[in-house]
Amino acid sequence: MERFSQLFADIVKLWSKYGVSHYLPGIRNTLILALVATAIGCFIGFVCGVLNTIPYSKNDSIVKRFFLKLIRVVVRVYVEVFRGTPMVLQAVFVYYGLPYFTSNAVKFNSIWAAAILVVSINTGAYMAESVRGGIISIDPGQTEGAKAIGMTHVQTMLNVILPQALRNIMPQIGNNFIINVKDTSVMFIIGFPDFFSAHRAAVGASYLYFPSATVEMAGYLTMTLIASFLLRWLEKRLDGDSSYELVQVDPLTMTAGTYSHPDRGTPFDERSKEHREKTRQSLRHGRMRGER
Repeated sequence: MERFSQLFADIVKLWSKYGVSHYLPGIRNTLILALVATAIGCFIGFVCGVLNTIPYSKNDSIVKRFFLKLIRVVVRVYVEVFRGTPMVLQAVFVYYGLPYFTSNAVKFNSIWAAAILVVSINTGAYMAESVRGGIISIDPGQTEGAKAIGMTHVQTMLNVILPQALRNIMPQIGNNFIINVKDTSVMFIIGFPDFFSAHRAAVGASYLYFPSATVEMAGYLTMTLIASFLLRWLEKRLDGDSSYELVQVDPLTMTAGTYSHPDRGTPFDERSKEHREKTRQSLRHGRMRGER
């Protein structure tokens, strides 16, 4: 029990000394980096996913087939490289490797720009496959129906396929955001001032490693739990209401004979009172069938 009391006292000491100056700015920078990089990565993933699913056939020109195959090869190489290497090494290569190979001709003057680029392209590699899976999960009959009414491939993607694919991959988008909240901690390798770098600074000044790590764990857990709650709320909003009412005011529905008034039926229904009364009046005045 004494150890827990001492741990709590050390956490209070750390927070009172480094909370405003280190931990809170680190949390802010982590959330901004994760949010911006996830948004850019989703855009990259959508572009790669759409390009990777453009259909072609043997009847298309050889130029079109060549470029589409080339695009798929480039996207595949990009996905495999950035999915198959650690983000910390990607950050080292981008921030330190580019100046090394270009004799400082290409270098980043802003750590923010380097961090956003690394996390974005890493997220885009994962999102490319998620978007591709979301697109091919849509019933092919919807694409055929869109083409049957004269829609182009771009119109079909924007108006028919992508809205449904977006809902299907929304959990993966949220998952990537939560991963980025945690994985941005590796950006300390290039000096990015995130939440984890605040932990390193506090430990270097106080030597209270485990209490500071406890603060870090609680902070990351709080951020991810809040993000999970908000993402589930957004998914429910995208699902719409759980109950739906059929529209029964469309004239086409009435003329099709599928609409039924709860008390009277319709004038187009032979079993309705209106139809029987009309027939009775016609017979009473002696009108023949051909005259009606």
